[in-house]
Amino acid sequence: MNNLGNNIKITFFGESHCEFLGVVIDQIPAGLKINFELLDFNLAKRRPRDSFSTSRVEQDNYKIVSGFKDGFTTGAALTFLVPNKNIIKEDYKKIDNIPRPGHSDYAAFVKYDNYNDKSGGGIFSGRLTVLWIIVGSICQQILEKRGVFVSSHIESIKNIYDNSFDKNHIDINVITNLNKSHFPLINQDIRVKMEDLITKASNSNDSVGGTIESTIFNLPAGIGEPLFLSIESYLSSLLFSIPAVKGIEFGEGFNLARLNGSEANDQYEYENDELKFLSNNNGGILGGISTGRPIILRLAVKPTSSISKPQKSVNLDTRENVNLEIHGRHDPQIVTRAVHVVNAVLNFAILDLLLFDNKKGCLE
Repeated sequence: MNNLGNNIKITFFGESHCEFLGVVIDQIPAGLKINFELLDFNLAKRRPRDSFSTSRVEQDNYKIVSGFKDGFTTGAALTFLVPNKNIIKEDYKKIDNIPRPGHSDYAAFVKYDNYNDKSGGGIFSGRLTVLWIIVGSICQQILEKRGVFVSSHIESIKNIYDNSFDKNHIDINVITNLNKSHFPLINQDIRVKMEDLITKASNSNDSVGGTIESTIFNLPAGIGEPLFLSIESYLSSLLFSIPAVKGIEFGEGFNLARLNGSEANDQYEYENDELKFLSNNNGGILGGISTGRPIILRLAVKPTSSISKPQKSVNLDTRENVNLEIHGRHDPQIVTRAVHVVNAVLNFAILDLLLFDNKKGCLE
């Protein structure tokens, strides 16, 4: 399943070490002037840029091959090609039949009968998230013109925590500042501690994970398509397509299970004839539909699976037990890059859902 969407349809193609990656975006209206400055900035934020990321750097020099003419979309399928240039397949030949712990290797071996391209992880690689950035950037410019904003920050790297969003009152200045940063934190004072932790893991041939907190601000009430395209179900299904995402919660999430109903319920009152919520424990969603309060969600990102520490594995050809040390170009953590992909996915998902309610004037 390489395609998805309802009112905007997208198809991804390509693999980590093939010549090109690409995305086809269908049902983007004609006459849209793409904000390439925003697109290029978002691509740059996702790219590796320091010792906290992989040494494989692709420039993401995309080319539009259809659906675009004289600076505007034409209404035809909008197709981007992104070349892969920095490829070293030799890193993977030595372990072609040895599944890497924590990776998709064994499951894919069974599913595709060993015909899949394993270099760089193939279709399972984080390299493909560059396509999400392209899609999300186009959706972002449409949403922000209508006053809807998506933002995320690095909530934690292992056991070092940033401040959390105020789930009742989101400051647009906080959103603006986070979206400008390639290392988005609400409390920038903890950045050095996070960087030290990442460096320590890298120097010991290990990796770390973390959490990402996101908000969707100023989304109108009434958005969402129960039963099976509720906001939670749709966002969750797309966010789990990001490699290494292993958990998600909305609002107070699992903490709600430890509360009484009287503590968990978001109560109402009128203030100057305007309906107000007295809390936002449910993260701006009830019954799978937006309430008009800020949507708050958190993601758990596992440690990068590729590490140089010796690990136990097997040779699927000889059926022997082996010790595996993975060498190559890998991130000691991916949270600082995945946070920008999360924004892209959320921008797409929210715009796709909003378009169901275009009859209500949501996008006019």
